[in-house]
This record gives sequence, structure tokens and C-alpha cells, in this order.
Amino acid sequence: MRNLPKENKQFAVIGLGRFGRAVCSTLYQLGYEVLGTDIDEKLVSQVLTNKIASHAVQLDSKEPSALKEAGILEFDTVIIAIGNYVQESIITTLNLKEAGVPYVIAKASSEVHGKLLKRVGADHVVFPENDAGCALARSLTKPSILEWFDLDSKHSIVEVRVPEKFDGKSIMELELRKRYGLTVLAIKGDAEFEINPDPNQLLYKDMLMVIIGSNADIDRLPI
Repeated sequence: MRNLPKENKQFAVIGLGRFGRAVCSTLYQLGYEVLGTDIDEKLVSQVLTNKIASHAVQLDSKEPSALKEAGILEFDTVIIAIGNYVQESIITTLNLKEAGVPYVIAKASSEVHGKLLKRVGADHVVFPENDAGCALARSLTKPSILEWFDLDSKHSIVEVRVPEKFDGKSIMELELRKRYGLTVLAIKGDAEFEINPDPNQLLYKDMLMVIIGSNADIDRLPI
């Protein structure tokens, strides 16, 4: 998402299902101007009633004229949240890119769907169901890992409870970089997170630590 306009203050969200409403609500709460659209009048009314977007309109995003009339083609960033309707999302993506929208983010329901979205011009494709499934699997198999942020397909940043095996030992003594290939970015006891902690800092099993490294190395932690 490096090409996302840095000064962007306006977003359009096409598709007001659960995913689309969550995107609208979060952006709106963060102070951005958000236009929500959907072909379903009830969903549009719900967004207006709940006041989770600046504006909301009913339209058929497969029609280029409807996108133009609603002013969506003037937005720098448009999120297509209609991933469960493959044909509609692909046509909408194509319409937006052909009209010159700089940055289009599209929700995909499968790997093939994602490839098709990329083929017609989507700048970024998200797989929320897949991501949620992966997060659930991690929480079930590694409950000590509280948060997991993927940097790419092979590297991540994770927030994890300090393993019992590390209890009472310092960061330097543990030699995490040498033994596990991991770097400690922050630790947290009773107070706030301490960024770039002192190597002599002792770790205890009731503390949290934020580490960065390859997924393979993270999986080797004794948690």
C-alpha cells in the first residue's frame, strides 16, 4: 500500500455489508470524509441512520455513469467491499481503473478472485476471511501470541507473552537474535510499553514483548 496518497482525507467505500460498514465506521471515527455506496437501499439507509459515514448513496457500481454521477471517480482512494459478488467486484474495479481512480483497494473471496482483481487493475487486494481464519488458527494453537501483524508472506511483528522458559532472564542473556533470529522491539510490564528496551532488562512470564522476525523463527519460540 506504499502508493496510497499521503494527504488523502477522503475515501469512498462500495459495498456496505459487514466488512464495508466496518471500514466506513473506522475511517469516519478517525475523522476522514467517507462516502458509502451500495445497490441495496436498506444498507444505505442503515449507514445513514447509524451515522457511520459522511454520506451514503444507492447506486449500481457496475454502471460507469452511476459512479461518475455520485462523484466517486473524483476520489483518490476507493475501497471495493463487495468481495462475495465476484462479477460485480471485478466489473467495478475495472470501471474505476479505466476512469482513472488512482488507488483501488478490493476485497477478494478467494485466491482466484484476487488474481482477477489484480489483472483488471486493483492496486491492493485484501482477504479478510482468510486473515481472520489464520488469526483464529494462531490463537488456538499459540494462545501466548496476542497480536500478529504480517509484514509480508514470510515476516511478521507479534505481541506475545514472555515464555515461562525466559522468566527471570535478561534480553542479552537470552540471545534472541542469535538463537532465534528475532529482535525485541518493545516490552511491557505493569506500565506502558518500553520501546527499544535495555539489553540488560530482565523478562518475567507475566510481561509482554513485541518481536520482529521471520514466521519460521517466531514458530520456534517456546510458547
